[in-house]
Amino acid sequence: MSVDIKNHLTDLLRAALGSVAPQETDSPIVLERPREAAHGDFACNLALQLARRLQRNPRQLAQSLVAGLPASPWVEKAEIAGAGFINFSLKPAAKMLVLRAVFEAGGDFGRSTLGAGRSLQLEFVSANPTGPLHVGHGRGAAYGASLAALLSFAGWKLTREFYVNDAGRQMDILAVSTWLRYLEEHGTQIPFPPNAYQGAYVRAMAAQMSNVHGGRLLRPAAEILADTPGLPDPDREDPAAKERREEHLDALIGNAKKLLGNDWMYVHDHVLTEQLADCRDDLKEFGVEFDIWFSEKSLFDTGLVARAVARLEAAGHLYEQDGAKWFRSTAFGDEKDRVVQRENGLYTYFASDIAYHLNKFERGFDTVINIWGADHHGYIPRVKGALQSLGEDAGRLRIALVQFAVLYRGGQKMPMSTRAGEFVTLRQLREEVGNDACRFFYVQRKSDQHLDFDLDLAKRQSNENPVFYIQYAHARICSMLNGWTGDEENLAAAAGEHAALLVHPRELALAARIAEFPEIVEAAANELAPHFIAFYLKDLAADFHGYYVAERILVEDPDLSAARLALVAATRQVIRNGMALLGVSCPASM
Repeated sequence: MSVDIKNHLTDLLRAALGSVAPQETDSPIVLERPREAAHGDFACNLALQLARRLQRNPRQLAQSLVAGLPASPWVEKAEIAGAGFINFSLKPAAKMLVLRAVFEAGGDFGRSTLGAGRSLQLEFVSANPTGPLHVGHGRGAAYGASLAALLSFAGWKLTREFYVNDAGRQMDILAVSTWLRYLEEHGTQIPFPPNAYQGAYVRAMAAQMSNVHGGRLLRPAAEILADTPGLPDPDREDPAAKERREEHLDALIGNAKKLLGNDWMYVHDHVLTEQLADCRDDLKEFGVEFDIWFSEKSLFDTGLVARAVARLEAAGHLYEQDGAKWFRSTAFGDEKDRVVQRENGLYTYFASDIAYHLNKFERGFDTVINIWGADHHGYIPRVKGALQSLGEDAGRLRIALVQFAVLYRGGQKMPMSTRAGEFVTLRQLREEVGNDACRFFYVQRKSDQHLDFDLDLAKRQSNENPVFYIQYAHARICSMLNGWTGDEENLAAAAGEHAALLVHPRELALAARIAEFPEIVEAAANELAPHFIAFYLKDLAADFHGYYVAERILVEDPDLSAARLALVAATRQVIRNGMALLGVSCPASM
């Protein structure tokens, strides 16, 4: 069986504490890896932590603890540093113990019980189904999928959820946009609003309706344009012109609903079904899948929105003004109060969002995580405030923000306007650079930091491309193992029998890097930070490539060859485990 060195050092320190301060043996003991190798392999601040309570000088207390450490076959030395840190340096054989752990665990190496089986709902992407997913959505999808894999690997019971906005104005705009294109196909010329959806996919859906229904959905142009305010000059961009365009579009929607009657729901459901199916397929091809697709409309159909608003009102958190009902969100740090029900009786998007979050909590998840675009930052206090007003523990809700990614090709920024139809879709991006580059590039930076996606770099087969660099390390190891005349199944034994032969500084550094992986997994899970895994994999690949260039792996000594191959095989396993968390493949040859 392998030895967990951190647990071993913790046991040594606890034994020393038992002799120095028996009353403190339950104190937490934290071991960290120093940034500089000269400071040893692990450092502990236990003496600094307890000095005040024990009324002892921290350095003297550290000296007492070091003197009380039991003998260990794995510790080279324990030294006092700074104000009272205890630095441990391990023997080379101790650093190689991790190889056996990797071979024993295989694909589970790094797996954690941090989550302790607690239930966690992760909602991400949740893009309006009003058009193809663009490269901005792709970042949220990649981040969410990697975070889900990471949290599951770290011990949480995950439910992945997509919130389908199928009950709002944007769907009405898409429906009327498609209907107007359908009318065009049949010769009814209605000025197409510039703020309607413009993409080719709208024309495709209109053509589908024509193929199925012919001219059955036609209506007179005069009736369609009745009582609309008309469109302002297309060159005007002042606030009044923009408001006029929105009023014109709303009037068209109102006329369409009246003129089409029951057929309006057919048009609405047709565009929803088409775009939602496209979204599902696109995400699935990207390696992103969901356990639940939750309908916003169901919140209204089941009366949950009305019930949530009624509970807020009964608790005294609403007031009426100008015929509308307002939530006192300023009481919870919001910049202004928010309408939950308009003067015409219709509920706002915020009201349905309150109901959705109430539904999440009523489903009994221990923790709920929302992944939102960074432009929703101001939304956080009002949602948490509403949950608190409903008597829920708002601390169970965590929000992770994702900045939009900006795509560059040849140094030129690419547009991503959904309504105008001038955007690069996620599917187009994937077809050009591949899923692997997309998934890795999207998560290689902290999610709330701006991301410039360099398309040229993503396609480059060189060490500058981090995906290529890591995958090439994996392929190199596969090539070495394929060229070895021995049996790979014997490498696990070699990791135990001959690991003592691995004493080169690069070998020790590579083993130490492998041993960091479980710690990186837990840190990344705690911080909701898959980019920790991306950084780690780049460092691991760099350590391996440096070792490969500096040392021959296959040498005349068969025991040393087997030991070195065990080291690189363990490296390969950790690369596989880490890349799997990011949704990136590991080809055996390149």
